[in-house]
Amino acid sequence: MMARMRLVLRMIKFEHTIFALPFAFLGAFLAAGGIPQGRTIFWILAAMFGARSAAMAFNRLADRRWDALNPRTRQRELPQRLLQPAFVRAFVAGSSALFVLSAWMLNPLAFFLSPLALTIVFFYSYTKRFTSFSHLFLGLSLAMAPVGGWIAVAGEVSPAAWLLAASVLFWVAGFDLIYACQDADFDRGHGLHSIPSRYGVRAALRLSGLFHVLTAALLGATLYVQGLSVLSWIGLTLVSAILVYEHRLVRPDDLSRLNAAFFTVNGVVSIVLFLFIGVDLCLLA
Repeated sequence: MMARMRLVLRMIKFEHTIFALPFAFLGAFLAAGGIPQGRTIFWILAAMFGARSAAMAFNRLADRRWDALNPRTRQRELPQRLLQPAFVRAFVAGSSALFVLSAWMLNPLAFFLSPLALTIVFFYSYTKRFTSFSHLFLGLSLAMAPVGGWIAVAGEVSPAAWLLAASVLFWVAGFDLIYACQDADFDRGHGLHSIPSRYGVRAALRLSGLFHVLTAALLGATLYVQGLSVLSWIGLTLVSAILVYEHRLVRPDDLSRLNAAFFTVNGVVSIVLFLFIGVDLCLLA
């Protein structure tokens, strides 16, 4: 069982929780004006683990046919039959139940919206079959993290929560555009849709840059609406510099450093922003 769970954690890329979790806590900290109650933090953690685990495992189930054909992904657990689809379906069901339970423990609005949240993250897995803008659907899936964190604390959503969610949407869509460039030829040859496969890698990288400019602008609007201090603005400046560095790592004719751009740099973005804004909120409280 332990060996199987290690395979599951590898399948869902557990370490990539770092992308969304800081934004969920950022929404919670902003809603609380500081550090939320310990009980709330615990159930936000449980909800994020449940939702992300369910979403990733469902995505691997939905994409296992193409994963088996793609040289980049054919070593994944389902194509290699290291895990059976029935087991992964059970894992999706259990993770979904954990998410719904956690939402119920937080407040009525979180519980009421939990089925909608699961529907959105599951629906993303099918978007590459019919639209080139699947990157925005992925962004929408992760944009629910700060909104969920906000609702967990406040039981409602404010304009600042929507601004933060929009910034996450364009941040995620922007780095997913970069990541999708490596599969442009495969997607084009197998009837899957993406902006790199339809419009080319150069256009995708330009659009990614535009999305990240929007990310910085929306984050700035969030800080302004919340009336945060210069410390948060320093954090935003650092995040903007990191995003510029990310785009310098990749070129249309050279994607060799793509994994560094996707994993390392984007993990730093969410952590830096959370640390600076979190400390700012604690000092202002």
